[in-house]
Amino acid sequence: MSPSVATPNAYRESAVLSASPGLLVVMLYDGARKFLFQAGVAMRDGQVELTNNKLRRAEDIIQHLRDALDFEQGEIAQNLESIYVFCLRRLRQSRFDRDPAMLDQVSGLLGDLREAFATIANA
Repeated sequence: MSPSVATPNAYRESAVLSASPGLLVVMLYDGARKFLFQAGVAMRDGQVELTNNKLRRAEDIIQHLRDALDFEQGEIAQNLESIYVFCLRRLRQSRFDRDPAMLDQVSGLLGDLREAFATIANA
């Protein structure tokens, strides 16, 4: 492949580097939801190792979102932290119970947050 040919990873990297902070949050939610979907498929298929790998990736994103909260911005940050803590607990419980419905619940919650941030990012 010639160096002048752009790869999908190069396009993705360019999109991330040029995105606004609000759009980056939307991208993080999209990534977490993608990994939760993949974990759910793997869990339903009984693929324990793949399930754990995908869950860990989703958990890492949620933890990153939690770590990035600015508590000087008021009550919204505290509310988001509560939601992220709830999501992380549900994911741990889903791993223990092997219950993909909990993954769907967390994905739905993150989807609602994603839509809110997308609206703000596009405002």
